[in-house]
Order: sequence, then C-alpha cells, then structure tokens
Amino acid sequence: MVSGPSDGKKLPTPIKLLIAGGFGVGKTTMVGSVSEIKPLRTEETLTDRSIGVDDLSGVESKTTTTVAMDFGRISIGDDFVLYLFGTPGQERFWFVWDELARGALGAVVLADTRRLADCFPSVDYFERRGTPFIVAVNCFDDAPQYALDEVKLALNLGPDIPVLLCDARRRDSGKEVLIALVQHAYGRRPLAKV
Repeated sequence: MVSGPSDGKKLPTPIKLLIAGGFGVGKTTMVGSVSEIKPLRTEETLTDRSIGVDDLSGVESKTTTTVAMDFGRISIGDDFVLYLFGTPGQERFWFVWDELARGALGAVVLADTRRLADCFPSVDYFERRGTPFIVAVNCFDDAPQYALDEVKLALNLGPDIPVLLCDARRRDSGKEVLIALVQHAYGRRPLAKV
C-alpha cells in the first residue's frame, strides 16, 4: 500500500502491466474483457491508406486499429490496482512503446498461430529491455492449434518464459493470463518492501 491522503487511508499499490503483440492479435479485446472500468480505447477505422502498409492476412475482417493504447484497470481488494496498457500492434506506432513500458512490472505477448511471426518484435523488445514477459496464445476459432512446446520452440523462447493458451474474449481466461504474468514477474524480481 502507498501512503494516502492526510486522513490516514492507504492508497492501493499500483501495478502496471502491458498487453502487447502483433496487429489484430486481440490486445484491445483482452483489455476490454478483464477491465473493471470501461476501457479507454484509441481505435481508428482502417482506410484504404493502410493498403500495402497493414497486412490483413489472417485478420481480413478487422476494421479498426489501435493508434496509441488501450487502458483498463483491475482492483484487487483495497491493496492493489492493476493498470493495463494495450500497445499498438503496427510498426508505425511502436514509438509509443517506450513510454508505455516505463515502470511496467511485466508484459503479456499475445500470439496468434495464424501469424506467429508477428509476435517476434514484441518478444525481442521485452528481451532487450529485460522486462519480464509471458506468451499467451490467443485461441482464435479458425486458427491452427499447436502444442505449447511447439510454440515455444517456434518463438525461440528460453525455458523460463511461460507459454499458455487463452481466449482474449473471456474474462476468466484473461485473468488467468494476468495472474501468470504477475507470478512470473515476481519470481524474477525481489519483492519490494511495501
């Protein structure tokens, strides 16, 4: 808990988490499904100007894109509050990532087996920064299914990086992913004195 106003009440300890991954992988959906508040979204309609810039293969029905971030919140009792930041997926918006990543405990890299290579930039980014991360394979209805060990091998992940399945549309699935991330991140860092 963080010291609060002069009335002696303690403010909840904030924990910042990122939801990252490639274009169309389900970041906005995940933030929206788990947030206790109406999420802040910075989505814009895809237009013909994105032809040749945005690769829609595998996500042909996608009509919008996040241009800055998604934001949501989850309170855990009176002690903690998780602040969720969904990153933009396209390369032209990656300049936002450094600001979003500052102070984050860790990140979820969402993966889509139809476009698995699209999560390499996220994995590389968090490895370079030393930010704890996990990979959550978003189980799209029409996506090929692979064993988690196969996904880990395809992404060239170390043995200490958790990989799990999720359905970004389902609140309970998203919460399980966030719990796994926090457990992983705290397993890699000494706990701060609160």
